[in-house]
Amino acid sequence: MDEQARIPAVAGFARRVAGGPSGPQQSAPQPRSPKDVGKELRARVPRSAHAAPPPEGTRPDAVRAVEASNQGRVPDLVPIRVGRMSATPFAFLRGAAGLMAHDLAGTPVTGVAAQICGDAHAANFGLYGDARGRLVIDLNDFDETETGPWEWDLKRLATSLVLAGRQAGADEDTCRAAAFDTVGAYRRTMRLLAKLPVLEAWNAIADEELVSHADAHDLAGTLERVSEKARSNTSARFAAKATEECGDGSRRFAEAPPVLRRVPDGEAAAVAGSLAEYLGSLPHDRLPLLARYAIHDVAFRVVGTGSVGTRSYVVLLLDHRGEPLVLQVKEARASALLPYLPAGFPRRRAGHHGRRVVLGQQRMQVVSDSLLGWTTVEGRPYQVRQFRNRKGSVDPAALAADQIDDYGRMTGALLARAHAHSADPRLIAGYCGKNEELDDAVATFAVAYADRTEADHADLVAAIRHGRMAAEQGV
Repeated sequence: MDEQARIPAVAGFARRVAGGPSGPQQSAPQPRSPKDVGKELRARVPRSAHAAPPPEGTRPDAVRAVEASNQGRVPDLVPIRVGRMSATPFAFLRGAAGLMAHDLAGTPVTGVAAQICGDAHAANFGLYGDARGRLVIDLNDFDETETGPWEWDLKRLATSLVLAGRQAGADEDTCRAAAFDTVGAYRRTMRLLAKLPVLEAWNAIADEELVSHADAHDLAGTLERVSEKARSNTSARFAAKATEECGDGSRRFAEAPPVLRRVPDGEAAAVAGSLAEYLGSLPHDRLPLLARYAIHDVAFRVVGTGSVGTRSYVVLLLDHRGEPLVLQVKEARASALLPYLPAGFPRRRAGHHGRRVVLGQQRMQVVSDSLLGWTTVEGRPYQVRQFRNRKGSVDPAALAADQIDDYGRMTGALLARAHAHSADPRLIAGYCGKNEELDDAVATFAVAYADRTEADHADLVAAIRHGRMAAEQGV
């Protein structure tokens, strides 16, 4: 290929990677910088517009929304889910991603798409181990991930900080400040990433620099304690507590109902058999590692708050020395955001939802679980990952009042880094700007939506009290 022919081909490739038209263009005008495009978006969607609460419209009542979200779940586990959601308003928010997506659908968006978590509340950030056992901190729940408006993740995160602060006993000024600081950290981090060379920006804000970058020094002691606990939170430790030795010297999971229970042989065989498909979803260099393990048992284990009632299994594998590796095989349902995505955003109803979750996670995290993959069990899609892979988390609702805003800044910075892997940080930074207009607007939204969530929670508690919904508390 001669030089003149090669250049249009390279340009076409660049447009395809960016998602633009792939055909050659004649006399194309000099493109505007992404930063300038972002600035221009302010005329159509003023940053102050993000303060507006969602319209009431045809919003379903909270109890009906919870009932709808329970459809398709294991019926016996639904009361556990309802019980966990009824514990606090923050717990209600954690289980109501679909209801908030319904509400956010009526709020302003710039139209800038990113791979979003879809459930970016403050408890969905945490520590986990990389392939060499080093601890990483990042978003860690992607059940609802989709291509969507970056504003939705930011508003959900800011709202969750207000609710977590209220639960922790912080005053209202502190709670609003936490939401304000969350957005400010997101905005400043996006501006930093926009200024860096692309390769540097991709992996910027190393975890050891996160506390300083986010000015979260009051949180340093808490993070160190969580890190120490996370280092011992491994498959081996879980297996030591959750399994028992059989007469033939093998091991199996011990019943601990309703959280951990044994399953019929046919169900266990279906889960174990699905791991052949799972292996096909992994990079080839992982296969020799897993080939050195043998499957010994399968059990059903209840997980999460919003996830309760979905089918979730743990699989016990042992190596030649009897050392365990536990995999989690977790049902992947369609994202709760899917019906509510604004016009212009893709709505991919078809396809494997385990694959959607895995690829979304890999697109947002700097480092993902090295054994992350997907499979199908009896026609249902599942994601597969290591269980207890040195996982640790901060309980935002248990933080001291002077730590809430630190935690908000830290998670806001992490969310910006995650969004910048799929959306050009120059574009979002151009829109967000230098001043605090967006910070103030989203903080105002967060306080108003936290009030709405408290009312929703009260409706759920009343429904339980009057016998409309069954709830199992404390499980």
